[in-house]
Amino acid sequence: MKTLKYYTFLVLICCGLITSCKDGKTEVIKTPEPTFTKEGTLTITKSTNNSKALTLDIEIAETDYETQTGLMERTSMKENQGMLFIFPDSRMHSFYMKNTKIALDIIYIDENLRIASFQENAKPLDETGLSSKVPVMYVLEINAGLSEKYMLEVGDKIDFTRL
Repeated sequence: MKTLKYYTFLVLICCGLITSCKDGKTEVIKTPEPTFTKEGTLTITKSTNNSKALTLDIEIAETDYETQTGLMERTSMKENQGMLFIFPDSRMHSFYMKNTKIALDIIYIDENLRIASFQENAKPLDETGLSSKVPVMYVLEINAGLSEKYMLEVGDKIDFTRL
């Protein structure tokens, strides 16, 4: 009987400790939105007449972590900004918009720094794979609609400079 009272007492104490630790409130820890850090400048030149179509300030993604996270969690990007992904070799690449909150144009660029293919108006938060369709070494993400606005085409030349 003493043992039963002892265990009952322990159970009550444990329950009391558990309830006192649980106040019913949940704390949401918000991480700050990533901010743009200019790491270089990128220019796109028209293949038809060698005129400058667009100049952007760019962030560069080339580590595994940077290429996997890209523009995730960003809620906006200025028109003159973009992110350039640099891969160690030319191959098929596929992107998706998981945790990416802004619509993007994804521009796939070959090892000769020429636009090889596009994925225009990629939808925010969509996890569908968006393939380059051809081997590429670089990928440029810009705000959706800019490819059309600046009439970018397959074959246009990319040039970039790191800071």
